[in-house]
Amino acid sequence: MTRVLFVCTGNVHRSVLAERLLAARLPSGSAVRPESAGTEACRRPGMESSTRAVLEKLGGDGSGFAARPLTAQLVEGAALVLGLAIEHREAAVRLAPSAMRRCFTLKEFVRLAMGGVNEAQGGEGTATAHDGVPDKERPRVVAGLDVVVAAAATRRGVAPPLPPAEDDVADPWGKPDSVLYGCACEIDGAVSTLALLLGGRASV
Repeated sequence: MTRVLFVCTGNVHRSVLAERLLAARLPSGSAVRPESAGTEACRRPGMESSTRAVLEKLGGDGSGFAARPLTAQLVEGAALVLGLAIEHREAAVRLAPSAMRRCFTLKEFVRLAMGGVNEAQGGEGTATAHDGVPDKERPRVVAGLDVVVAAAATRRGVAPPLPPAEDDVADPWGKPDSVLYGCACEIDGAVSTLALLLGGRASV
């Protein structure tokens, strides 16, 4: 299995939603294993009830979850580390500096990977349209996670910078359920694109 690690603060809302929504969007039998952790999380079993309700409304599975703190071992063992905000990406890099080229925010990675893979492959996209959407409107699918990560890392130093907040998913902690649902939909859009970029065919 190839591990993709999502990171937020408490491992209660954002990273949980990203983990389980990516799992729901990947093809059956995918070699990609989504996981999550929090920079200030405590170990505890079970998913927060409002998170689970929103997740299941979007088609995700809330069973068998346990929150856990982010560790250097988790970062080092992941093929890709995706913070839900810049502070989470930076926390991962501080724990495991050698993993810097594999650490991004979720939105940053999707943005950079789409551009980098398109340039690396050049020309046409995949031969099959997904969900009735023409190929030219979908991201290119590649055969390995390492290719996608390398493309994104290469573009990070040359792509025009964005305001930092553009690459963050705002924390819904303590906000109304409608804000949590909006957060979940934002994450779902990003991980749905990520699932297409990964193609469900990362190296085993």
